[in-house]
Amino acid sequence: MSRAKPITDTVTIHVPFRLLRRGGRKEMQLPEDASAQRRPDDALVKALARAFRWKRMLESGEFATIGELAEREGIAPSYMTRVLRLTLLAPDIVEAILDGKQGPAVTLARLLKPFPSNWMQQKLAPAHASRGRETDPRLTGSKRLT
Repeated sequence: MSRAKPITDTVTIHVPFRLLRRGGRKEMQLPEDASAQRRPDDALVKALARAFRWKRMLESGEFATIGELAEREGIAPSYMTRVLRLTLLAPDIVEAILDGKQGPAVTLARLLKPFPSNWMQQKLAPAHASRGRETDPRLTGSKRLT
């Protein structure tokens, strides 16, 4: 067996990025012109799943009030109310979140704050706006949340 000649040249690759805190963890953000596979935000997906599950439980009559359900789940009714509000998000925003294409501005903390119930106004709100090529262009906008 012959030995290969070791490579003496060093290759240096520079990748511009910055670290952001998202939901208590650090995430690397690449420049907008760089394409990258985005992963769904686990905290957002879990909150959406809980919201729709709780809504179904309330609508079925399994629980008469949010207070009863919150007590059963061991959480504050006010928190449950904020999470339940996620069921009012526009379907394409929910889809973007599930696909991981919601953009860096969309975090659970921002979604738990009041947002417009009108789907068109939601799409114009910066908390739901997306950035980058891999995101859905229908979710971009420039108006503030009310």
